[in-house]
Amino acid sequence: MDRSLYIAMSGAKQTLLAQASNANNLANSQTTGFKSDLEQFRAMPVFGPGFPTRVYAMAERPGTDLSMGSIHTTGNDLDVAIKGEGWFAVEGQDGQEAYTRAGDLRITPEGRLETGTGVAIYGNDGPISIPPAEKIDIGNDGTISIVPVGENATTLAVIDRIKLVKPELSNLEKLNDGFMHTKDGSLPVADASVSIVQGALEGSNVNAVSALVEMIELARNFELQTKVMKSADDNSGISAKLMQMA
Repeated sequence: MDRSLYIAMSGAKQTLLAQASNANNLANSQTTGFKSDLEQFRAMPVFGPGFPTRVYAMAERPGTDLSMGSIHTTGNDLDVAIKGEGWFAVEGQDGQEAYTRAGDLRITPEGRLETGTGVAIYGNDGPISIPPAEKIDIGNDGTISIVPVGENATTLAVIDRIKLVKPELSNLEKLNDGFMHTKDGSLPVADASVSIVQGALEGSNVNAVSALVEMIELARNFELQTKVMKSADDNSGISAKLMQMA
Protein backbone atom coordinates (compact mmCIF):
# COMPACT_ATOMS: atom_id res chain seq x y z
CA MET A 1 0.00 0.00 0.00
CA ASP A 2 2.69 2.51 1.00
CA ARG A 3 4.45 2.12 -2.33
CA SER A 4 1.40 3.02 -4.42
CA LEU A 5 0.54 5.91 -2.13
CA TYR A 6 4.07 7.32 -2.28
CA ILE A 7 4.27 6.99 -6.07
CA ALA A 8 0.87 8.66 -6.53
CA MET A 9 1.76 11.44 -4.08
CA SER A 10 5.06 12.24 -5.80
CA GLY A 11 3.36 12.07 -9.21
CA ALA A 12 0.67 14.54 -8.12
CA LYS A 13 3.27 16.94 -6.71
CA GLN A 14 5.40 16.86 -9.84
CA THR A 15 2.31 17.29 -12.03
CA LEU A 16 1.56 20.52 -10.20
CA LEU A 17 5.11 21.73 -10.85
CA ALA A 18 4.75 20.90 -14.55
CA GLN A 19 1.40 22.68 -14.58
CA ALA A 20 3.03 25.79 -13.11
CA SER A 21 5.66 25.78 -15.86
CA ASN A 22 3.03 25.30 -18.55
CA ALA A 23 0.87 28.06 -17.05
CA ASN A 24 3.86 30.41 -17.16
CA ASN A 25 4.32 29.62 -20.85
CA LEU A 26 0.65 30.29 -21.52
CA ALA A 27 0.73 33.55 -19.57
CA ASN A 28 3.63 34.72 -21.75
CA SER A 29 2.10 33.76 -25.10
CA GLN A 30 1.89 37.48 -25.93
CA THR A 31 5.19 38.53 -24.33
CA THR A 32 7.72 40.02 -26.74
CA GLY A 33 10.64 37.69 -27.45
CA PHE A 34 9.59 35.09 -24.85
CA LYS A 35 11.00 31.56 -25.24
CA SER A 36 8.88 28.75 -23.85
CA ASP A 37 10.21 26.33 -21.24
CA LEU A 38 10.13 22.60 -21.87
CA GLU A 39 9.26 20.02 -19.23
CA GLN A 40 9.37 16.26 -18.95
CA PHE A 41 8.71 13.50 -16.41
CA ARG A 42 10.95 10.61 -15.49
CA ALA A 43 11.11 7.90 -12.86
CA MET A 44 13.77 8.36 -10.20
CA PRO A 45 14.68 5.52 -7.77
CA VAL A 46 15.18 6.48 -4.12
CA PHE A 47 18.78 5.67 -3.27
CA GLY A 48 19.89 4.92 0.28
CA PRO A 49 20.59 2.00 2.60
CA GLY A 50 19.45 -1.27 1.07
CA PHE A 51 17.92 -1.75 -2.35
CA PRO A 52 16.20 1.11 -4.24
CA THR A 53 12.68 -0.33 -3.77
CA ARG A 54 10.95 3.05 -3.96
CA VAL A 55 10.58 5.03 -7.16
CA TYR A 56 9.12 8.51 -7.42
CA ALA A 57 8.15 10.75 -10.33
CA MET A 58 10.26 13.80 -11.08
CA ALA A 59 9.39 16.75 -13.33
CA GLU A 60 12.35 18.62 -14.77
CA ARG A 61 13.08 21.35 -17.26
CA PRO A 62 15.40 19.81 -19.84
CA GLY A 63 15.82 23.08 -21.67
CA THR A 64 14.17 25.98 -23.45
CA ASP A 65 12.58 26.15 -26.88
CA LEU A 66 14.86 28.62 -28.69
CA SER A 67 12.94 28.65 -31.97
CA MET A 68 12.04 32.06 -33.40
CA GLY A 69 8.69 33.72 -32.81
CA SER A 70 6.79 35.51 -35.53
CA ILE A 71 7.91 39.04 -36.44
CA HIS A 72 5.26 41.72 -36.85
CA THR A 73 5.61 45.34 -37.90
CA THR A 74 4.82 48.09 -35.39
CA GLY A 75 6.24 51.23 -37.05
CA ASN A 76 7.73 52.37 -33.73
CA ASP A 77 11.31 53.64 -34.09
CA LEU A 78 12.29 52.05 -30.77
CA ASP A 79 10.97 48.60 -31.68
CA VAL A 80 13.64 46.30 -33.14
CA ALA A 81 13.66 42.61 -34.02
CA ILE A 82 16.58 40.32 -34.78
CA LYS A 83 16.49 38.67 -38.20
CA GLY A 84 17.59 35.05 -37.88
CA GLU A 85 19.92 33.95 -35.11
CA GLY A 86 21.31 36.30 -32.49
CA TRP A 87 20.58 37.99 -29.17
CA PHE A 88 20.54 41.43 -27.58
CA ALA A 89 23.02 41.83 -24.73
CA VAL A 90 21.40 43.30 -21.62
CA GLU A 91 22.24 43.88 -17.97
CA GLY A 92 20.81 41.04 -15.87
CA GLN A 93 19.34 41.40 -12.41
CA ASP A 94 22.68 40.38 -10.90
CA GLY A 95 24.50 43.07 -12.86
CA GLN A 96 26.06 40.52 -15.19
CA GLU A 97 25.57 40.34 -18.95
CA ALA A 98 22.50 38.39 -20.08
CA TYR A 99 20.73 37.87 -23.40
CA THR A 100 17.22 38.34 -24.74
CA ARG A 101 15.28 38.54 -28.00
CA ALA A 102 12.91 41.21 -26.69
CA GLY A 103 13.43 44.39 -28.69
CA ASP A 104 10.66 46.59 -27.27
CA LEU A 105 13.01 49.41 -26.33
CA ARG A 106 12.30 52.60 -24.45
CA ILE A 107 14.25 55.59 -23.16
CA THR A 108 13.98 56.53 -19.50
CA PRO A 109 13.79 60.19 -18.38
CA GLU A 110 17.48 59.86 -17.50
CA GLY A 111 18.23 58.85 -21.11
CA ARG A 112 19.01 55.17 -20.45
CA LEU A 113 18.01 52.74 -23.20
CA GLU A 114 16.06 49.82 -21.73
CA THR A 115 13.84 46.93 -22.77
CA GLY A 116 10.15 46.90 -21.93
CA THR A 117 10.92 45.06 -18.69
CA GLY A 118 13.31 47.78 -17.52
CA VAL A 119 16.73 46.19 -18.09
CA ALA A 120 19.52 48.18 -19.70
CA ILE A 121 20.59 47.44 -23.28
CA TYR A 122 24.35 47.01 -23.71
CA GLY A 123 26.40 48.82 -26.30
CA ASN A 124 30.11 48.79 -27.05
CA ASP A 125 31.02 49.91 -23.52
CA GLY A 126 28.13 48.87 -21.31
CA PRO A 127 24.64 50.35 -20.91
CA ILE A 128 23.60 52.81 -23.62
CA SER A 129 22.60 56.40 -22.83
CA ILE A 130 20.66 58.49 -25.35
CA PRO A 131 20.86 62.33 -25.17
CA PRO A 132 17.76 64.40 -26.00
CA ALA A 133 16.96 63.92 -29.68
CA GLU A 134 14.44 64.88 -32.32
CA LYS A 135 14.65 61.49 -34.00
CA ILE A 136 16.30 58.13 -33.36
CA ASP A 137 17.45 55.74 -36.06
CA ILE A 138 18.69 52.20 -35.43
CA GLY A 139 20.57 50.62 -38.33
CA ASN A 140 20.57 46.99 -39.38
CA ASP A 141 23.88 46.47 -37.58
CA GLY A 142 22.56 48.00 -34.33
CA THR A 143 24.16 51.43 -34.81
CA ILE A 144 22.14 54.12 -33.03
CA SER A 145 22.05 57.53 -34.67
CA ILE A 146 20.08 60.58 -33.52
CA VAL A 147 19.12 64.02 -34.72
CA PRO A 148 20.06 66.21 -31.71
CA VAL A 149 17.48 68.61 -30.35
CA GLY A 150 17.61 71.91 -32.24
CA GLU A 151 19.46 70.47 -35.25
CA ASN A 152 18.05 69.93 -38.73
CA ALA A 153 17.06 66.50 -40.02
CA THR A 154 20.26 66.09 -42.02
CA THR A 155 22.44 66.27 -38.92
CA LEU A 156 22.98 62.74 -37.65
CA ALA A 157 25.15 61.88 -34.67
CA VAL A 158 26.21 58.29 -33.99
CA ILE A 159 25.70 57.52 -30.29
CA ASP A 160 26.54 53.86 -29.84
CA ARG A 161 25.94 50.42 -31.26
CA ILE A 162 23.72 47.78 -29.68
CA LYS A 163 25.74 44.72 -28.73
CA LEU A 164 24.42 41.83 -30.83
CA VAL A 165 25.84 38.39 -30.12
CA LYS A 166 25.43 34.88 -31.49
CA PRO A 167 26.71 32.34 -28.94
CA GLU A 168 26.34 28.61 -29.42
CA LEU A 169 22.79 27.64 -28.50
CA SER A 170 24.11 24.61 -26.62
CA ASN A 171 25.93 27.02 -24.29
CA LEU A 172 22.79 28.97 -23.36
CA GLU A 173 20.42 28.37 -20.48
CA LYS A 174 17.51 30.31 -19.05
CA LEU A 175 17.86 31.24 -15.39
CA ASN A 176 15.27 32.41 -12.87
CA ASP A 177 15.50 36.01 -14.06
CA GLY A 178 13.95 34.94 -17.38
CA PHE A 179 17.04 35.82 -19.43
CA MET A 180 19.47 33.57 -21.23
CA HIS A 181 22.97 33.16 -19.80
CA THR A 182 26.04 31.28 -20.97
CA LYS A 183 26.57 28.01 -19.09
CA ASP A 184 30.33 28.50 -18.86
CA GLY A 185 30.09 32.15 -17.83
CA SER A 186 31.89 33.42 -20.93
CA LEU A 187 30.97 36.74 -22.55
CA PRO A 188 30.41 36.42 -26.33
CA VAL A 189 31.88 39.18 -28.45
CA ALA A 190 29.71 41.30 -30.72
CA ASP A 191 28.91 39.45 -33.94
CA ALA A 192 28.70 41.54 -37.11
CA SER A 193 26.65 38.85 -38.87
CA VAL A 194 23.63 39.52 -36.62
CA SER A 195 21.25 42.05 -38.15
CA ILE A 196 18.08 43.70 -36.92
CA VAL A 197 15.07 45.43 -38.44
CA GLN A 198 13.68 48.66 -37.02
CA GLY A 199 9.97 49.14 -36.48
CA ALA A 200 9.20 45.47 -35.79
CA LEU A 201 9.00 43.07 -32.85
CA GLU A 202 9.45 39.35 -32.43
CA GLY A 203 6.55 37.73 -30.63
CA SER A 204 6.53 34.80 -28.22
CA ASN A 205 7.18 31.31 -29.61
CA VAL A 206 4.55 29.78 -27.31
CA ASN A 207 1.79 27.89 -29.13
CA ALA A 208 -1.24 28.86 -27.06
CA VAL A 209 -3.40 25.99 -28.38
CA SER A 210 -0.76 23.38 -27.51
CA ALA A 211 -0.29 24.93 -24.07
CA LEU A 212 -4.05 24.77 -23.41
CA VAL A 213 -4.21 21.12 -24.50
CA GLU A 214 -1.26 20.29 -22.24
CA MET A 215 -2.95 22.10 -19.35
CA ILE A 216 -6.00 19.84 -19.73
CA GLU A 217 -3.82 16.72 -19.94
CA LEU A 218 -1.90 17.69 -16.79
CA ALA A 219 -5.15 18.40 -14.95
CA ARG A 220 -6.44 14.93 -15.86
CA ASN A 221 -3.16 13.38 -14.80
CA PHE A 222 -3.37 15.12 -11.42
CA GLU A 223 -6.95 13.88 -10.98
CA LEU A 224 -5.82 10.33 -11.74
CA GLN A 225 -3.03 10.55 -9.17
CA THR A 226 -5.44 11.76 -6.47
CA LYS A 227 -7.80 8.86 -7.24
CA VAL A 228 -4.93 6.41 -6.74
CA MET A 229 -4.12 8.09 -3.43
CA LYS A 230 -7.77 7.77 -2.37
CA SER A 231 -7.82 4.09 -3.34
CA ALA A 232 -4.63 3.44 -1.36
CA ASP A 233 -6.14 5.17 1.66
CA ASP A 234 -9.36 3.13 1.37
CA ASN A 235 -7.36 -0.10 1.14
CA SER A 236 -5.40 0.91 4.22
CA GLY A 237 -8.62 1.47 6.13
CA ILE A 238 -10.02 -1.90 5.09
CA SER A 239 -6.78 -3.64 6.06
CA ALA A 240 -6.89 -2.02 9.48
CA LYS A 241 -10.44 -3.25 10.06
CA LEU A 242 -9.49 -6.79 9.06
CA MET A 243 -6.62 -6.75 11.53
CA GLN A 244 -8.97 -5.59 14.30
CA MET A 245 -11.37 -8.45 13.55
CA ALA A 246 -8.52 -10.91 13.72
